[in-house]
Amino acid sequence: MKLVAAKVPVSTVWTAPDAPRDIDAPAIAAQPDMAAWAKSMDTETRLGLHGRTLTQLLFAEPVLVRSERDGWSEIVAPWQPSSQDPLGYPGWVPSSHLGELPEAASDPVAVAVPTAPLFAEPGAGAFAELSFATVLASVEHADGYTRVATPDGGSGWLADDVLRSGPGTAEDRLRLGSQFLGLEYLWGGTSAYGLDCSGLVHAVSRVLGLRTPRDAHDQAGTLENIPIDEAQPGDLYFFARPGKEVHHVGFVSPEGMLHASETGKRLENEPVSDERRATLVSAARL
Repeated sequence: MKLVAAKVPVSTVWTAPDAPRDIDAPAIAAQPDMAAWAKSMDTETRLGLHGRTLTQLLFAEPVLVRSERDGWSEIVAPWQPSSQDPLGYPGWVPSSHLGELPEAASDPVAVAVPTAPLFAEPGAGAFAELSFATVLASVEHADGYTRVATPDGGSGWLADDVLRSGPGTAEDRLRLGSQFLGLEYLWGGTSAYGLDCSGLVHAVSRVLGLRTPRDAHDQAGTLENIPIDEAQPGDLYFFARPGKEVHHVGFVSPEGMLHASETGKRLENEPVSDERRATLVSAARL
């Protein structure tokens, strides 16, 4: 296996090279247009992603390549812990989305706004639009900008006001997640162009320097469990049907729960319905 990195802002991870449909062409292009892809799909075509998409990689995220065939790479994502594989989340991505790891540097920073321009020079010449939860190694700081290492030996500049480093509070988790209120649910989404329930938790945690598992059932099995009646805003609620594994997660909020509920709906902060509460099985604290 070789260690590389995602060199596009968002690369969707698929179950197999033949999983993408014609409508998914913008997502697998050499330079993906995630906004166009998201806009092109209605509820029915989004439902069709079940069994096709798995998760997403963000710019400069490290990736282990297991094999390659017909322009696709079989990968595992070490930053996305999963019970499916001890090395990370497995799946397939276009080989064109991968490049050399960025140079090693200290002081990681994370994009803490929905999207942020990456500049060739401070304040001018944007050459990429990076998603929320993109984590990069900082190289230097100058006049309100941070230079970061990028794949294939390059670098770029991000405005300091779009970045965050270090841990946060429960209020920070809710504030960061609330930036996506109204965003359409996307099965397998971990980016500003679409999130699923566990993708929201995973992405917010990544901004705050926490590496949580990618899927809800793994989050429930790994994070510090607390009694449900002791859950406070910023903690997590987990939901499961009788005899089944956890299928849903959301942030506890003063209103009830901040969550990406399901395909066909948008990210909401709402009271926990009686129907949903009937499947509430556990809570956890980050």
